[in-house]
Amino acid sequence: MERFSETLNDVLVPVDGSRAGYAALKMACSLTRRNKGAIYAVYVIEVARTLALDAEMAPDAEKAEEVLLRAEQIAGELDGKIEGEILQAREAGHAIVDEAIERDVSAIIFGVEYETPLGEFELGRTAAYVMQHAPCQVVMLRAEAQEQG
Repeated sequence: MERFSETLNDVLVPVDGSRAGYAALKMACSLTRRNKGAIYAVYVIEVARTLALDAEMAPDAEKAEEVLLRAEQIAGELDGKIEGEILQAREAGHAIVDEAIERDVSAIIFGVEYETPLGEFELGRTAAYVMQHAPCQVVMLRAEAQEQG
């Protein structure tokens, strides 16, 4: 892992308010600390095709702001600095890959949840798209299984 972290400079971390997204952010802080790399946290609002791409999405934007604020707090606790951005797109995967290209990041660190409500592990369409189309390294961090109550 140490050799891998030597190659990381700037990284992109999609966050959505999930445990997995915040775990990926913590990993990014740890891995970029040595090189003082930049961390770009992005929250993607998916816009339905029936709406204009730049449509006002107030409830989604409020949630995005809360998630990015929490991401900044987490990074601050780990002496990391992040730049947060809200993106609106038809598909989250496309937006993440486009942002990685635009920012010329060395990696995308992506958190995925342990299981779906049906009890099965699925990668999901966004993570699958990012894995297939990213122009850089992709690190998938699967969140730990939640204990059954």
